[in-house]
Amino acid sequence: MKDNNPRARSGGTAATKEAGFAWKRSDFEELVEYALAHAAKLGATDAGAEASEGCGLSVSVRKGELETVERNRDKSLGITVYAGNRRGNASTSDFSRKAIEQTVQAAYDIARFTAEDPVAGLPDREDIAAAHEHVDLDLFHAWDIDSAEAAELALRCEAAAFAVDKRITNSEGAGVSAQQSHFYSGHTHGFRGGYASSRHSLSVAPIAGRGDGMQRDAWYSSMRSPTELASPEAVGRYAAERALSRLKSRKITTRECPVLFESPLAAGLLGAYVQATSGGALYRRSTFLLDSLGKPVFAPHIDVLEDPFVKRGKGSGPFDEEGVRTKPRKVVDGGRVEGYFLSSYSARKLGMKTTGNAGGSHNLALSSRLTEPGDDLVQMLKKLGTGLFVIELMGQGVNYVTGDYSRGASGFWVENGEIAFPVQEITIAGNLKDMLMGIDAVGADVYNYGAKAVGSILVNRMKVAGN
Repeated sequence: MKDNNPRARSGGTAATKEAGFAWKRSDFEELVEYALAHAAKLGATDAGAEASEGCGLSVSVRKGELETVERNRDKSLGITVYAGNRRGNASTSDFSRKAIEQTVQAAYDIARFTAEDPVAGLPDREDIAAAHEHVDLDLFHAWDIDSAEAAELALRCEAAAFAVDKRITNSEGAGVSAQQSHFYSGHTHGFRGGYASSRHSLSVAPIAGRGDGMQRDAWYSSMRSPTELASPEAVGRYAAERALSRLKSRKITTRECPVLFESPLAAGLLGAYVQATSGGALYRRSTFLLDSLGKPVFAPHIDVLEDPFVKRGKGSGPFDEEGVRTKPRKVVDGGRVEGYFLSSYSARKLGMKTTGNAGGSHNLALSSRLTEPGDDLVQMLKKLGTGLFVIELMGQGVNYVTGDYSRGASGFWVENGEIAFPVQEITIAGNLKDMLMGIDAVGADVYNYGAKAVGSILVNRMKVAGN
């Protein structure tokens, strides 16, 4: 269900002026070139610069009344200067020539008095994405919406939640956000490139019940293009149904049992894996997956793919933050680690090659070779049998050095493949090594959470602390 806004526009460089940007790409090109030239004039051995601008609108409502209208606009020019193996960084929001010269000078002065780092430097020239590799991934869709129209969408969303059932008694509010940005960067190893992107969202958080029995839940839709957002009514209804399903929650006794993670939460498990196999954690030796390359980490039926070239993908990009080319790859094959997530710096620290992941991962998809097309949530509950179905996690209880995992949780107790009753005020605990190896099934109910796509995940056994 889509909200087809007739004033949604897409496009690349030519469309940036329509989006309300104050600066054109050609302006950014001049700024970057001037900064690089001034760095060379000062005696820098290498330098990089990036100019960027962002703007947007955020509107929130609560209980049928407008609460906030916020407009944001920001711009920045970041400079990195190298004096041999010494590096300095500085930035400015003033785009005048004098301010740029002062910022480059500040970065150069920092570099001159910083300790040498033998692996510091720009990416190797052979890793740089050439101009012909800068494919258009359809990431920019301006949303020409004013505050009154945004408020009307948010009000419709919240009203739909209240209309579901009289037990929806309150709301934490609904909101609409329209954000767009563009950048251009370059460095002295030959890289030049940039693009515009957008991200728009609609959300609501209704409250069901009264007094001590109140329960809240929330739902949202987030897309590059506003025409692909779910309708306000669909978001409102689903959020209300989720809140209602949690009424009369109770505690359960402490036990060990299988745990099914709802797909949005399952993306968090994939995120934990990414953090544990990222360059910074690896070269600092602060990860439970140290030296895991080529070794089994997941159950043998699990694959993880990375694809930077998904059209309109939230993690898409023809190059990473250093200008290194990106490429599709299999990160996990049959449970075995096939690749880390490395920038040029972390790769050098490890004696390896960059994987084009400066700035993070690109559109990860976790799948199971055992998953059937019909393995929706109903089927996943049947595979769970008797155990815990988790739909909310609280706290930050993940130790990436040891892999220990402990989070507050809410969800449903399931018996014989059917939901028996909602549960709350419990804690689930385990170790991520055991949890990843103990994935018994992955659902076909794939949910795209940011740059990660994964279905619900069934972990064979975890500790559940209750009464």
